[in-house]
Amino acid sequence: MIYIGVTGWGDHDIYPKGMASRDKLKEYAAHFLTVEVDASFYAVQPARNVEKWVNDTPADFRFVVKAYQGMTGHQRGEIPFSSKEEMFEAFKESLAPYRESGKLAMVLFQFPPWFDCRKENVAYLRYCREKMTGYPVALEFRNQSWFSSSFRSQTLRFMEAEEWIHSICDEPQAGEGSVPTVLKATDKKKTLVRMHGRNTAAWMKPGGKYWRKVRYLYCYNQEELLEWKQNILKLQKQSKDIYVLFNNNSGGDAAGNAKDFIQLMDIEYKGLAAKQLDLF
Repeated sequence: MIYIGVTGWGDHDIYPKGMASRDKLKEYAAHFLTVEVDASFYAVQPARNVEKWVNDTPADFRFVVKAYQGMTGHQRGEIPFSSKEEMFEAFKESLAPYRESGKLAMVLFQFPPWFDCRKENVAYLRYCREKMTGYPVALEFRNQSWFSSSFRSQTLRFMEAEEWIHSICDEPQAGEGSVPTVLKATDKKKTLVRMHGRNTAAWMKPGGKYWRKVRYLYCYNQEELLEWKQNILKLQKQSKDIYVLFNNNSGGDAAGNAKDFIQLMDIEYKGLAAKQLDLF
């Protein structure tokens, strides 16, 4: 099956005017059957939040949960855990409602641009995989070295051997802090595709108050979506379920592109939630 959705459900143009934030996931699930949970990157989520999200979505809905920032070396701000052991255990506890409901698609470990291909980092990936034994986990790199001509084959073999789901990216090609699109599934059951847009000018220019808001400012055109239709058809021959998440939402384009792509792939989802009535 091909699951198509977006990253996060907070800010999109699919909601009735004036809809409260607490009701948005219910409405989101009337349009898409998968979503990336970004809140889990910034803080390990309390059970009450996850239970609400699970209860707000239909039985066929699936969550891609982003790994907590301390687990991937971002560490923006204080990490409220005394050890990595404690941090991983707390994160896994937060996944319980997803697992119990059968709605956990995978956990996404997205590593930062400075996480390059070297022995210490390979060892840390092994550590993460061991700590997440029994969980479906996806791996996304942001450093080009992993897919250089010297390491690409080894990286893919490593991911297969360690049972990492490949998170394949469409993103600007802007030096060592970006990765090429590598159309190779490493798991026969699941593959993740994340569409970051192609805003090369903003991709590798960190700094400034609004950098993160413009980094994903991009709208895919029909030709680019057709290109990705062919890519998905190739990946379908390698992996049973494909998850496609649009992350190009700096200008509000992600949901529209995701809907366009659903139509382009000739998909009609069953099991969506009922749309909320727009009274005002």
